[in-house]
Amino acid sequence: MITLESLTKYYPSQLGNQYIFENLNFTLPEGRNIAILGSNGAGKSTLFRILAGSEYPNKGRVKTDKSISWPVALATGVHPQMTGRENTRFIGRVNGVENLDVYEEKVKAFAELGEKYDLPVNTYSSGMRSRLAFGTCIAIDFDIYLIDEATSVGDQKFRQKAKQALLDKSKQANVIMVSHDVKEIEEFCDSAVIVHKGELTFYDDLQEGLRVYKKL
Repeated sequence: MITLESLTKYYPSQLGNQYIFENLNFTLPEGRNIAILGSNGAGKSTLFRILAGSEYPNKGRVKTDKSISWPVALATGVHPQMTGRENTRFIGRVNGVENLDVYEEKVKAFAELGEKYDLPVNTYSSGMRSRLAFGTCIAIDFDIYLIDEATSVGDQKFRQKAKQALLDKSKQANVIMVSHDVKEIEEFCDSAVIVHKGELTFYDDLQEGLRVYKKL
């Protein structure tokens, strides 16, 4: 499970600190595929970044015993001077992948990079870079996958491939998703957390959560 303990997050401004969360205590239930919902500016993206470890609370902490992916579609940790293969091996080592050779080939095949896998990433198009980043993440068996508009990666054919890979993962692991696409949320998620006025509310029934979200 993931527990937020006395979590406080604010951003400085000319009007003083603008609090997103203040002394927030909350546990995300285990074994659920959760959509993070909220109106614009409510803090859902901030919460997502804190769960991903790409942003830190001002106070408090996130506590978990689960392995959590970085946001699936982001090119986090991909170094432009290294080749696709070198990036893959580096990411594999950092994440404790046991068989790097197998991992390397899985990523190459999934990302559909061909011989360009051995060229520096700074020679890649944005689509190629995104496919590499997606492949390095999806080829690792995490307990929880963080999904942020992940199925917008690449062309239509690759987007369908990416969506199917994530749906397959969601059957054996769990997902936490931020998306503006209700249809996509319904495909991936079975429950929801609504972010509203600095508080989090869990809805065991996704449809109930969506109804409340639409009234915000």
